[in-house]
Amino acid sequence: MSKRILKHIVLICTILLVLNNSLLYAQTDEDAIMMAKKQLCVGGTYNYSSWKNYWEGTLKRNNLNLGTVSSNMYAVMGTYGITDKLNVLVGLPYVTTKATAGTLHGQHGLQDMSLWVKWLAVEKDLGKGTFSTYLLGGISFPTSNYIADYLPLSIGMHSTNLSGRLMLDYQLGKFFATASGTYIYRNNITIDQTAYYTTEQINSNKVFMPDMATEQLRTGYRSSHLIAEAILTNMNTLGGFDIRRNDMPFPSNKMNSTTAAVNIKWTLKWVPGLSLIGGGGYTLAGRNVGQATMFNAGVFYILDFNHSDKTKGKSSK
Repeated sequence: MSKRILKHIVLICTILLVLNNSLLYAQTDEDAIMMAKKQLCVGGTYNYSSWKNYWEGTLKRNNLNLGTVSSNMYAVMGTYGITDKLNVLVGLPYVTTKATAGTLHGQHGLQDMSLWVKWLAVEKDLGKGTFSTYLLGGISFPTSNYIADYLPLSIGMHSTNLSGRLMLDYQLGKFFATASGTYIYRNNITIDQTAYYTTEQINSNKVFMPDMATEQLRTGYRSSHLIAEAILTNMNTLGGFDIRRNDMPFPSNKMNSTTAAVNIKWTLKWVPGLSLIGGGGYTLAGRNVGQATMFNAGVFYILDFNHSDKTKGKSSK
């Protein structure tokens, strides 16, 4: 390594240390971690997903006209602590898709922006641990005019969604368990077709989008420098219909899945406030979805605008 490159690395690390000299965490809308007042967490993530087999209704199969379908998502995310118990979160992904066989071309572009408000409603000692209750509300909306009815290669559903989530967390020493349930209201969408078939002929370009519900359980180890967790997520579409035999998927299909994943978040001791994340997952069961293998990686950094040597409020368990 040249002296010039080494000098630049040292300079960058020095700047990061000056910006924030307290131990902090990256935080998302799915975990039981809060930013303290006037703390800003910013970062980027990369997610890769691919599948060859999929469920056509309850029938598991592959499709030689598609081969392997993959997607890449590059997302910018940010979280700001309005108070120690009230955070706002924002995220915007750029998505690319492709298939290794057939004539369908992949898509790429900005997908849906998401905005969340996260409130730590209850936090109290329970037994030898700490019990917390979080309430979250969110909205997501498309930011580009991508094609929704081009599944499985569309980058999204082009629906405006409203979400409500209840999350319960219990931490005992360094070990924790978090359970959450989310209801997602999905607004109807407009497609380019003037008629389509679901379980009956529809002579309209308006598509009714059934709502969705998800349940998630996270458990693992959470300390001041390391979080390692196992995650089980169940997603159910509250309505919809199955893909017809040898037909393309449609935005209002019933899309159910159960996925298992592991995540690791490591906060660097020598660069306080800088966190690296990584993980992977696999679809265990599904209906009208691909049996996907997923990987993710990211980097987050937290800026503290309190101008204090002490972390104020609660930045982690």
